[in-house]
Amino acid sequence: MSIEYSEIVRLSRGFFQDEVLPVLEKEFPGETSVAAAGFFGWGSECLGMDDDYSRDHHFGIRINMLLPDEIYQTRSDAIIEVLSEKLPESYEGVSLRVGHVKGAGVSPETLEGFLSRTIGITHPPESPADWLAIPEEDVLHVINGEVWHDPVGRFTKLRQVLKAYYPDVVWKRRIAHWCRYFSGMGLYAMKRAVLRDNEVFATTAFGRTVKWGMELAFLLNRTYYPYDKWLYAIFKNLPEVAPQMDPLLQEAVGGDCSWERRIELFWDVSDILDQRMVDMGLISPHPRFGKSLTSGYRLLEHAYVELLKQIPAEIRTIVPMGEQAYLESYHTNYAADIPIEDWDEILNLKSDP
Repeated sequence: MSIEYSEIVRLSRGFFQDEVLPVLEKEFPGETSVAAAGFFGWGSECLGMDDDYSRDHHFGIRINMLLPDEIYQTRSDAIIEVLSEKLPESYEGVSLRVGHVKGAGVSPETLEGFLSRTIGITHPPESPADWLAIPEEDVLHVINGEVWHDPVGRFTKLRQVLKAYYPDVVWKRRIAHWCRYFSGMGLYAMKRAVLRDNEVFATTAFGRTVKWGMELAFLLNRTYYPYDKWLYAIFKNLPEVAPQMDPLLQEAVGGDCSWERRIELFWDVSDILDQRMVDMGLISPHPRFGKSLTSGYRLLEHAYVELLKQIPAEIRTIVPMGEQAYLESYHTNYAADIPIEDWDEILNLKSDP
């Protein structure tokens, strides 16, 4: 059965309201009064990006349920046991056995644990340092999907704070960082590698430049970027700079595109991003700069320094958190505790006859 994103969310919402919530309110009224429940978190389906390829594991009706840590530690097993006994095995013809977890279709977890392995803190960010310590690609795991039940409102409040986007000083610090990486660690490094006939490093720098350029486009659209698997798919729909950048990126990744042409294309991308920052008032208008035969076109590092001068000294040296650091820390323990046979099944690793 192929299920569209909107349909799986509708089914999950209906299953919670029709089947799960009545059982919880009857059997666990105290726990339910402090729980948050909805459809959110990890998984392509939570971004509306699920397709037939990604439905070979952990796909189906799902209800994410967040409990305060103390209640989770003492009551989650009882909640799962009762739900497994009292809930049906299917809902509107969809088997719960193919769903996200344990057949009951409900995934209780600790609120503090969920937040710790996504954004790294268990409260709304209160300072620029808090904001800069959050991996951007994990913000979407907290604010995506829907929340249907949250009487206390703790999780909802945190989602609202994150949805309001970065404070300006944090936004500028992140833009400055990505300008530095795109221009210096990416494009400049690629230029030098090509000059030295080092195609292996040129390829590494090329991939980084593509990624950082798209992530910078998200920042200039004041939109959180997703983890890289879905970066380009969502990038294409950004209203600003993406329509100009996309044809250049498409040409650059083409197999017949020369290294020299790729560098020229990224020079054009630099101009697009730079002009957007001028138009937004992030940096001042400036004369057109020339290119260096040995260094290329380090245009966005001009913006990098101009932005740093607008940022309070106490956060200039804070490097914004990147990648899914907190998730990876959690995942190593999670994976290490799974029987290797079960892990191989998740990976679709089967004996080759």
